[in-house]
Amino acid sequence: MKEFRNPQNVHQPLAAYSHHVEISGNERILILSGQVGMREDGAVPGDPLEQMDVALENIFRNLQAANMGVQDIIKLTYYLVGEIDTAKRRELVASKLGGHKPCSTVLYVAALASPVYKVEIEALASAG
Repeated sequence: MKEFRNPQNVHQPLAAYSHHVEISGNERILILSGQVGMREDGAVPGDPLEQMDVALENIFRNLQAANMGVQDIIKLTYYLVGEIDTAKRRELVASKLGGHKPCSTVLYVAALASPVYKVEIEALASAG
């Protein structure tokens, strides 16, 4: 079982995320490698927001392969190269997660595995 919480003695979340999640009982844990904005055909869009959209879709496909869904995500870690409009990024993530608010961390980094990548997202999920 997963219980997402925002303790009253911690500031309110700044976006669509929870401060912590507690997992109990008989849960399966899925750990995903960082997903980049590469489409199935190998194409990588130039726009960082589009890369983020594709990376999230890649996460959803990994979840589906493990018989899990968006609601099973417990943590997302975003690695971003360069500035990405914060409001647009938050709007995209909120729309993709459909109201689900897993734990989240955003990091700005100098580079990823290839200069073409501007976004990489790691995910953890659990399902009972």
